[in-house]
Amino acid sequence: MFAAPDDPGPAAAPRPSAHEPPAPEPSVADATEAVDTPEIPEAVRDAARRAPGHWIGVVDPEWTERRTPPEWAVLGEWQSDENGGVGDYRANPAYRPSARVLGWPEPTDPVDAAAQRAATGYGSVDEALAALAEAEVTVVRGPDGGPLTAAGRDGAPVVLLFTSPAHEFMSAALRHDTLPARELARSLSGSGTLLMVNAGAAAPLLVPADGLPGLAGHEAAPAADAAAEKGSGAPSGTADRTGPPAAAPAADRTDSSPEPRPHIAGRTP
Repeated sequence: MFAAPDDPGPAAAPRPSAHEPPAPEPSVADATEAVDTPEIPEAVRDAARRAPGHWIGVVDPEWTERRTPPEWAVLGEWQSDENGGVGDYRANPAYRPSARVLGWPEPTDPVDAAAQRAATGYGSVDEALAALAEAEVTVVRGPDGGPLTAAGRDGAPVVLLFTSPAHEFMSAALRHDTLPARELARSLSGSGTLLMVNAGAAAPLLVPADGLPGLAGHEAAPAADAAAEKGSGAPSGTADRTGPPAAAPAADRTDSSPEPRPHIAGRTP
């Protein structure tokens, strides 16, 4: 059973303690978690009263599906006693916090929302690219009328584009132009240009112009073929921290193909 979440708090799911493995010996990490034990959500108290003698799982608010949540979507568990009270709490080391839990800004548009979900593991890179392919984007024009181009770290040409005025950080004195993302990608086809989407956002996207879904001759790369960039401040499952576990990347692989692959970078502002 699932308890209704406190708004905008997480949902709670009880599990029988009879099937739980023996509790591990206390450790330094356990002591740290004890100090950082969160307040008991009202949804957990309600679930404990209805299901005494269970472990009550607290689910990230981004997980809204009706099926049993995966382990990585569960923040931790509270133990309900035989009288329906709430006892010990244990954090889940496999938990991936969503953008909302990380405190990222509210998404400005469907592309920004899909990018945040992909960066935190609650969505895929393919979903973010599909949203981008359907979007209207804004670019800054160069002196020749083409999109203003910068140089990437590896020397590849990069065009900055924005899906919302909230992400536009260049001076209004510069000429901005709005057009469909697919139209922009077609104009750059074959040039090896990368598209940097919302560079100042919590979850910017960097994708080859030729990799945008829906272009002639394009074969959409699966999310498993996408690489996740771990830049400064990007979520990492291994970084030391005092807050909740950082998000695992949507995909992380090394590809020997010379063709650039789409990838996504997420960071806390």
